[in-house]
Amino acid sequence: MRRAWLFGDIGGRAMLSVLLLLAIIVPLLNLAVPADSALHLSTYWVTLLGKYLCYALLAIAIDLIWGYCGILSLGHTAFFALGGYAMGMYLMRQIGDRGVYGNAELPDFMVFLNWTELPWYWYGFEHFWFAMLMVLVAPGILAFAFGWLAFRSRVTGVYLSIITQALTYALMLAFFRNEMGFGGNNGLTDFKELLGFDLQQDSTRIGLFLASVLALALGYLACRYIVTSRYGRVVAAIRDAESRARFIGYRVERFKLALFTFSAVLSGIAGALYVPQVGIINPGEFSPINSIEAVVWVAVGGRGTLYGAALGAGIVNYSKTWFTAAMPEIWLYALGALFIVVTLFLPKGVVGLIARLRRKS
Repeated sequence: MRRAWLFGDIGGRAMLSVLLLLAIIVPLLNLAVPADSALHLSTYWVTLLGKYLCYALLAIAIDLIWGYCGILSLGHTAFFALGGYAMGMYLMRQIGDRGVYGNAELPDFMVFLNWTELPWYWYGFEHFWFAMLMVLVAPGILAFAFGWLAFRSRVTGVYLSIITQALTYALMLAFFRNEMGFGGNNGLTDFKELLGFDLQQDSTRIGLFLASVLALALGYLACRYIVTSRYGRVVAAIRDAESRARFIGYRVERFKLALFTFSAVLSGIAGALYVPQVGIINPGEFSPINSIEAVVWVAVGGRGTLYGAALGAGIVNYSKTWFTAAMPEIWLYALGALFIVVTLFLPKGVVGLIARLRRKS
C-alpha cells in the first residue's frame, strides 16, 4: 500500500518533481537575476503562477470527490471563497489605522457605512492562528452540514449538482449585501501585510508562492493516500455501485460525508492562499460559473487522476490569461469549445491522451 501511494503513480511523481523544480527556479529567477536580464522572472508572473497553484489545489479537491466518489459538485468555489474571506478578514484587521479613515478598529468599508462597532463574528481575526483555524472550520462546517442533509436524504446525481450550485449562488447573493459585514459588492481589499511582511515586497510574494507549492504538494499526497487506502477502495466501490455497497453493509453516507468535508477544507486552504496573492476577495468568487469552470479544469486534465486535475487547471487558466489579453471577446467561446472537444474526443482528458500516445509509441 505504501508503495502504491508513493511510487505507483508516474504522473504524480512527475507533478511533484515539477513543483520541486518551480520551488527552486522561480525564487532564483525573481530575486537573484537582475531585473534588466532576459532571464528575470517578474513579480507579476510569480503572482500569476501562485494563483495557478491555488487553482490546481482546488481542482484536486474537486477531482477527489468527483473522480473517485462520483460526487459532481457545481458549488465547490463556495468553500474556496469562504477560506478566502477568512484570510481576508485577518488581512483587514492587520491594516489598523493605516486605512483611508484611520480607524484602528473598524475596516474602511464599515466606517464608510457608519458602523459604530465591530461585528461579533470579526472577533479573533486579529490573530493569525484564529484566522487559519477559520480557514479550515468555516468550509468544513458548511460542507458537513450540507453533506449530512444531502447524503442522508440520498440526493445523488444531477439533483445533488443542482443543489450545490444553488448553495453557492445563495451565498453569493448574501455576501453581496452590505448588511452582512463583509464589504458587500467591493469585498475585502487594500491589504497591507501578512505576519508583519509587506505584501508588496518581492520576497513576500515569493514566500506566498512557496507556500502555495507546499500546499499543493501536501494536498496531492494527502488525496493520493486516501484514494490508495482501504477507505479509497470503498469510496470507489460506492462510485461504481452505490446500492451494492450499501447492501453489503457499508454506511455509504458516512464515507461520502467525510470525503466531501475533507475536499471542502482543501478548497478553503486554496482560497486562503489565493487572496493575499491577488489582493482582493469579493462575492464574485461565489459565482456558480466559477465552480462550473473548475469542473472543466478537471475534465480537461483528466478526471480520476488527481495530477490530471492540477494539469487541467494550469492549461485552462494559462489559456484564459492568453486569450483574455489577445482575444478577450472569444474567451468564453474557446472555453466552451474546449469542454465540448474534451467530452466528445478526450473522455479521459489530456492525461488519457498522453497515455494513449505512449501505448502507441
